[in-house]
Amino acid sequence: MDHNIANIRYDYQLRGLLETDLDPDPLTQFRLWFEEVREAGITEANAMLLSTVFEGRPTGRIVLLKDLDERGFSFFTNYDSKKGHEIEANPHVALTFFWKELERQVRIEGKIEKTSDAESSEYFGVRPRGSQIGAWASAQSEVIPNREFLEEKTEELQARFEGQPVPRPPHWGGYRVIPDYVEFWQGRPSRLHDRLAYTKMPDGWKIERLSP
Repeated sequence: MDHNIANIRYDYQLRGLLETDLDPDPLTQFRLWFEEVREAGITEANAMLLSTVFEGRPTGRIVLLKDLDERGFSFFTNYDSKKGHEIEANPHVALTFFWKELERQVRIEGKIEKTSDAESSEYFGVRPRGSQIGAWASAQSEVIPNREFLEEKTEELQARFEGQPVPRPPHWGGYRVIPDYVEFWQGRPSRLHDRLAYTKMPDGWKIERLSP
């Protein structure tokens, strides 16, 4: 055993999480926590681990939350990417947020669907121009020969769209995760953490405390 790794530990003790602290709706509760994260000045507060499963094999990667409403959690990406193909094959996904500075984690499970073309175009229109060009230049997840290949393609596209708005690529758009399970985790001393889970029921959300 590598004891330099095994001995890494941190005792969480900022605060607790009680049932009386929670809003009855998990999306409202998430907004409350997310606002506290932003007020704390945490960078990349919207970074989340997106987990997919394809043919029984899980895959995870960090994506950025770009919208949250009563329907769920939205992000944008290349539909032809590896995750896009995995989502097409299996629409059951999970999201994980971890905010170390506040000793908090949120786990979300649910089904995923594409956002509307209008929503995708609206967000694409406010992206920085470099990111818009990048959406055309990158055949995300495909093997390329070298960095120069990507840079040359980017230069070609910059010339192609010079002096005009960059249109949204047909292969690029949004996804929305519609949650049926949301778990709020608050670190506590001695690893006796607080875990409170919402499960979607026919008549609303059921809240239960889980053993750490």
